[in-house]
Amino acid sequence: MTFWDQAFDSPHYKYGTEPNAFVREQARRLPPAARVLVPGDGEGRNGVWLAAQGHEVLSIDASAVGLDKARELARKQGVALQTLQADLGTWTPAPASCDAVVLTYVHLPSQERPAIHRRLARALRPGGWLLLEAFHPGQLAFTSGGPKDVDMLYTLAALRQDFAGLLREELGAEVLATLDEGPGHQGPARVVRWLAQAL
Repeated sequence: MTFWDQAFDSPHYKYGTEPNAFVREQARRLPPAARVLVPGDGEGRNGVWLAAQGHEVLSIDASAVGLDKARELARKQGVALQTLQADLGTWTPAPASCDAVVLTYVHLPSQERPAIHRRLARALRPGGWLLLEAFHPGQLAFTSGGPKDVDMLYTLAALRQDFAGLLREELGAEVLATLDEGPGHQGPARVVRWLAQAL
């Protein structure tokens, strides 16, 4: 059983069943019935919420256990959710195939991150949106969740470099937030939020 299979192997939802606050706030930018990719969706909290807003959602995760729980959450809420078990290190979405990519707390090693981010950006149609929230290196001072390896944490400068030439930044901020996302993300946190549009 993988790390994430073990993390999700519980009747409870590690990060709760409500969407990320930044996703909820920024989803108004999406066109009606948008095609949305949610890589690293885990137990489905963001994908299911986006599907409930009328979007066509594909939740992607490496954990079969997480995706089983995502499908169960979708069933309970009466929404259609497509799922795909895949490793983001090798999976490539079709170019210009979606209207939005939603990345919340998808932490990748710095050697892999830029290539994965660029593949995901190329999946966007012109004008499509990328919404991202992740822990900043300053999160190492907090106990509210996230990797304890600085190499897995993100700065605005790194994100801007990853997506250079592919996306136009609409919003970028490194902020102190208060997380209330199930038992996995609770309390003060240092996060980076990034919103950008495909060129």
